[in-house]
Amino acid sequence: MALSRPSDHVYTPTILLLSLPSSILCGINLLSFTTSPNFHGIKDLPPGFHFIFTSETSSLSIRDGFWLHVPTPSSTKPSPLIVRRWNTETSSLHPVEDPEAYRPKLQELWEKGLSPYRQSAAKEAEAGVRGYEDLTAHVTAGILSLLTQSEEWNITSASCAKEDRDDIPGLTNGEAGFEERELGVLGIDLKRTWREGAVGRERTDAATDRSWALGDVIRRWQGEEGKWGDVILGQMEVCFVMLLTIANYSCLEEWKRCLGLVLTCKTAVEEHEKFFTVFLILLRRQMERCEDVDGGLFDMSDEGGSLLRGWLKTFKRTLGQIFANGEGEGVREEMEELEKALKRMYRWELSDEFVRKGMLDLEDGETVEMEVAGMDEEDESGEYAPVIVGLDDS
Repeated sequence: MALSRPSDHVYTPTILLLSLPSSILCGINLLSFTTSPNFHGIKDLPPGFHFIFTSETSSLSIRDGFWLHVPTPSSTKPSPLIVRRWNTETSSLHPVEDPEAYRPKLQELWEKGLSPYRQSAAKEAEAGVRGYEDLTAHVTAGILSLLTQSEEWNITSASCAKEDRDDIPGLTNGEAGFEERELGVLGIDLKRTWREGAVGRERTDAATDRSWALGDVIRRWQGEEGKWGDVILGQMEVCFVMLLTIANYSCLEEWKRCLGLVLTCKTAVEEHEKFFTVFLILLRRQMERCEDVDGGLFDMSDEGGSLLRGWLKTFKRTLGQIFANGEGEGVREEMEELEKALKRMYRWELSDEFVRKGMLDLEDGETVEMEVAGMDEEDESGEYAPVIVGLDDS
């Protein structure tokens, strides 16, 4: 006979996952596991935003998930109870009509049928990795609604923003395989970072310093709420968690667009130093979790990571130019910490102070000339150096 709690027991925030098949993949936040017949949900949920996901196999099949929010405990209200039931037709979890009707079921399932959330958090602490809370500090309900375009905050591995789709002439979205809900993004266009109507010097400056574009995104999506730039940080965090959990390609592209926008700013660095400091802290924590992505976040070798490495080298030079007299201690220190982490993990060198061309003595006594390839593109020198082109009125 199963043990049960007394009816007057004070229950902690819980999510019930009813009719969930055994031996499928299930996860919450950064922990995934294979379900068993006795698994019916998770208890002891801490306040904040959480992500639940499932997949019928543990391989790279389509994963389906949803976000939920647990409010701060209140002495005047019962602990939150979220209830989802497995739908065999869609192979996903759907909300029930009346979650409170299932509250009496907690007494039956509490001891044997529900897994404690803190069990997963303890495993992360033992492994010495950054916890989930550090990776989702700027997530808000508004950001989740924007990205998922759903009141239930649902998202799957196949969900895609229109910016990331390949249009196939003659085919509808359904015929092309785009039946999933469309994701919402911040509308970052790294090829057009100047205001409408800008010409001449203003347009050139906005193309090389994307501060105006960054401010425009923040004005459009954040307004006066929160600290300056929180919407960018929150979007980065949500997209990165979607990479770690359900390997969503469109979220990877949006994450890279956010990086490309922030790391190519100049004037905004001095005006909003605190934002860039927090940004670098977040980026370092995310890079420490890159290997958690199935197959790696992207190829972090010298060639595969050239885009991000190039942005970081440019940003490091920008910091040196703006804070040449020793100002900006906070953002410069975080840049150094990020550089140390990348050098330790991927042997990246963000400094320009090394030999690019020279003579190498081989073991057989032969001497050959060696040159590091690909540096002109990263440094925007040589054939990749910017040029000024004169345009006529035609």
